[in-house]
Amino acid sequence: MKRIAAALIAALLCASAGGGAAPAAVDQALIEGSAMPAKLSAFGLFAGNDPARPVASFAYTLRTPLFSDYAEKHRFVSIPAGKRATVLADGTVDFPVGTVIVKSFGWPDFNEGRPVETRLLIHRASGWVALPYIWDADGRDASLAIAGRRVPVAFKSPDGTAHAIQYGVPNRNQCKECHSRAGAIVPIGPKARNMVLADTVGADTRALYFTNPAALKPVMPRWDDPASGTLQDRARAYLEANCAHCHNPEGSASNSGLFLRWTDPVGVNYGIGKRPTAAGRGSGGMDFAIQPGDPDHSFLIYRLESLDPGIAMPELGRSTVHKEGAALLREWIAAMPKDAH
Repeated sequence: MKRIAAALIAALLCASAGGGAAPAAVDQALIEGSAMPAKLSAFGLFAGNDPARPVASFAYTLRTPLFSDYAEKHRFVSIPAGKRATVLADGTVDFPVGTVIVKSFGWPDFNEGRPVETRLLIHRASGWVALPYIWDADGRDASLAIAGRRVPVAFKSPDGTAHAIQYGVPNRNQCKECHSRAGAIVPIGPKARNMVLADTVGADTRALYFTNPAALKPVMPRWDDPASGTLQDRARAYLEANCAHCHNPEGSASNSGLFLRWTDPVGVNYGIGKRPTAAGRGSGGMDFAIQPGDPDHSFLIYRLESLDPGIAMPELGRSTVHKEGAALLREWIAAMPKDAH
């Protein structure tokens, strides 16, 4: 994906800044209707259907992103002309009807760097709709994959380890499992505490797309940058991005009693000294999700480091172990006083 990364980012920033952007071609009627087109090109989200030339309102990154088999992700948001988003008191962003959140996945050393998948999260009058598209072999268009699919990919992780996996493109029900809040599909990535708009997206552009742009103040650290926060804060940022979309009182894992949002207190419900809600293989015979001072006997680590479908957490979205993320959480747990609970 390195081949397109620079061009993609440049195009996004140019569109965000309002200079030199590709002419608007977004089919807003199709976006706000009920159709699920077979081809991604129907929406007009990319000029010439070239993923390096998005027709975008603005690009963004996340300080701490969700791990997805070491894929690089490129994100942008299309907001209808004349409408604006609002940052709510809890830091979530209320996007207007007609918004499309676009995320493309790929690996720099696979498929000549072209994206493998582009996911759309579309805000229609009936609610949010998730549509996954897999790019065709010739890279000219992407096809709807409502039922999901396994795509063989090969890449190297940062430590040089070679991987050959069956990358899982989620089906629509799986999208809902992660994007669910109180039973409804919602965005989970773009929150004010974690979302970073490019420096070139100036005050005028921010005001054009947000009613309260001053509320866009990311406070979460970068999980892999010790200079950006304490060990605990970086571990909590990692858990927020990778676990909290399910592990919250309104999420699909609410019955676990394990709540891992950035805003949750670090106590028993955060896993420290917390026993499993049900006995089973997921606990690995261990007593606590987090055993202070002892990562080897913390089943949170056991599940993060597993690839067994009945044990692994997160349940979806990965076919590899994120060794670097697990190492961060191991370091955090090891540093806890053993009498912390």
